[in-house]
Formats: sequence, C-alpha cells, structure tokens
Amino acid sequence: MGIREEIYYEGGPHIGDLIINLLIGLTVVGIPLTVGAIVRALWLRFRITDRRITVMGGWMGRDRTDVIYSEIVKVVKVPRGIGAWGDMALTLRNGSLLEMRAVPNFREVYDYISERIATKNAQSTNIAK
Repeated sequence: MGIREEIYYEGGPHIGDLIINLLIGLTVVGIPLTVGAIVRALWLRFRITDRRITVMGGWMGRDRTDVIYSEIVKVVKVPRGIGAWGDMALTLRNGSLLEMRAVPNFREVYDYISERIATKNAQSTNIAK
C-alpha cells in the first residue's frame, strides 16, 4: 500500500480557455491559438495533492511531470480570461521551470501551493539545523 494523498484538484484546463480560443480561431491569425487550446483541452491534466503536483500533457497526454513541494522555490501566477483562469509558473531548485496553463481557480490553487511550499521549506530548514 502506498502513501495516501489528499487530492486538492484533479482535472483539465479551464473550459473558458477553449471557448475563447475557438472564437479567436474564426480569424486566420487565431488558428494557432485555437489548435493549442484544443490540444490542451484534450490532453492536459493537472493533479494537485497535499504531497505533490502532477502535470500530464504532451502528445496524447504521454508526458508526466511530478514535483514535490520541497523542490519548488518560487510560484508566479498570471490571470487570463478576465481573471476566471490563469497561468502559473513553478521555479524548481535545479533552475527548471514548470508551466501550468489555463488553471481553473488559479488564485485558490496558488494559495494552496504557496502554503505547502512554506510548510515544506520550514520543515527542511528545521531538519538542516
């Protein structure tokens, strides 16, 4: 039996991202944005638990990235869609960046992740002393 995790959010990108980009796709210039939104809607999935963040995406949803909170150094959020959804960028200890696009309820998700980061970093500094 593995370690139990409490799931905070599990699902795909915000539906508004797809709808807005489908409307933009009515113009020739917006077609690449529409294709990107369709691919995200089909294959991008987020799973945020009390232990880690998992992003599944890529072609046919075959790529998976797992990040534990103690590896996250910084979180940046950017609202989109009149603030209904947003993008997040997680900077990791090794300098790499994990981007999460069209995250639903991104403000609450940001607060949840920030709280977990503060807790894990406090625990790791107490262990190091």
